[in-house]
Amino acid sequence: MIKRLITDQIRDHLVRKEITVIGGPRQVGKTTLMNILIDDLKSAGKPVLFLSFDYESDLPFLRSQEVLISKIQLEFGPHKGYVFIDEIQRKNDAGLFLKGLYDMQLPYKFIISGSGSIELKEKISESLAGRKRIFEVSPLTFHEFLDYRTSYKYSDRLQAYIKLHFPAVMILFNEYLNFGGYPRVVTEPSAREKLQLINEIYQSYIDRDIRLFLQGDRSESYGRLIKLLAAQTGQILNLNNLANDAQMSVPTIRKYLWYAEKTYFVRLVTPYFNNAIKEITKSPVVYFNDHGMRNLILSAFGNLQHPQDQGFVFQNIVGNLLMNELRVSQYQVHFWRTTDKAEIDFVIDRGSDPIGIEVKFSALKKPMMTRSLRNFIDKYQPTEAWVVNLSLDHEMIIGKTRVRFISFFNLHELLKELIDSFETNYQVQERKFAYRFQRRKPKSFRKNP
Repeated sequence: MIKRLITDQIRDHLVRKEITVIGGPRQVGKTTLMNILIDDLKSAGKPVLFLSFDYESDLPFLRSQEVLISKIQLEFGPHKGYVFIDEIQRKNDAGLFLKGLYDMQLPYKFIISGSGSIELKEKISESLAGRKRIFEVSPLTFHEFLDYRTSYKYSDRLQAYIKLHFPAVMILFNEYLNFGGYPRVVTEPSAREKLQLINEIYQSYIDRDIRLFLQGDRSESYGRLIKLLAAQTGQILNLNNLANDAQMSVPTIRKYLWYAEKTYFVRLVTPYFNNAIKEITKSPVVYFNDHGMRNLILSAFGNLQHPQDQGFVFQNIVGNLLMNELRVSQYQVHFWRTTDKAEIDFVIDRGSDPIGIEVKFSALKKPMMTRSLRNFIDKYQPTEAWVVNLSLDHEMIIGKTRVRFISFFNLHELLKELIDSFETNYQVQERKFAYRFQRRKPKSFRKNP
């Protein structure tokens, strides 16, 4: 069984009243994660009920709120307990169904899961505003992949393992680069079976998640657009060119892009700018939620050979790691490009102090910077800029900016530090604000609050 880093975050939320929503694309391990939580609760002697819209025998208990409550009361008696509902996206008006249950103030904790559907991501989010927290499960990060492939022997010292066994780690990274992070694909040793499995995941996505929304449109057209997007991974999209190449209208392209993003298939990264005249402000860059799926669509699954193609996949991996780690913070991930084509791959938007990031699919031996990153530093004067590469860890100062060359294998820890530093800075600012307010209050108010 593959251990997921998000599991502890969900465990911590089980004590909260809000509904715990576990979302994400198909086949990323949501049901497996629920089973782990169920085993934990049962081991602690907690009453647990699991129902799934996948099981025909469970459907009668899920047809209405009244019947479900009767079933829960039968199982739990007078006790509190935990109710798990899997594949919630198959319930019509799922958001209103769950909202009604939550508003009844029942003594039960609800944990639900659903695959990448627009119903789950849009309607449930709207109906359950203030009543839920969504945990999005993604394909495996390389950190999770490496931990699994080393049999969890070095879980608390993976960085030391990487440093001492770098050639072996690079062989595993090449496997990850080629095949992606779907758990079933990762655990299958045969390349032929990996291909069969990811083909099944793609066809299930087209047949079950997308066909429902096409409403008369041909799925072949949607598939053609997806292939064009795969060929432009990490590049700025031109909707007019896409429309011409896909033989569709621009409004149809926009609609299909919306479907692809809302069903967790692709991610659209928007531009960072403060000058609408000289910087790109509209066109997004596309990345795939699983780079192995991108490889499949381009017939490169398990067969990445061209360095430029490997570079775009590496950029996709870095982008997903940034977005996955920072979605629990207030920071946003963008890219930057000027009209004279100075471009950097990612920008972590921290208000007045952005972090510009270049990605290099190279084992750098010495610090190397592009003109584009220098232009970004000159324009924004950030306190930090990063160059993510395969091997080099180094720092240099340019003006007021600390330029950090970061090995990809250390990026996960650096992002954790970034999020922790935000929390620390917020607490410091909070104490300063409280101190200033206390000093400015009238003495009589201080004595008799």
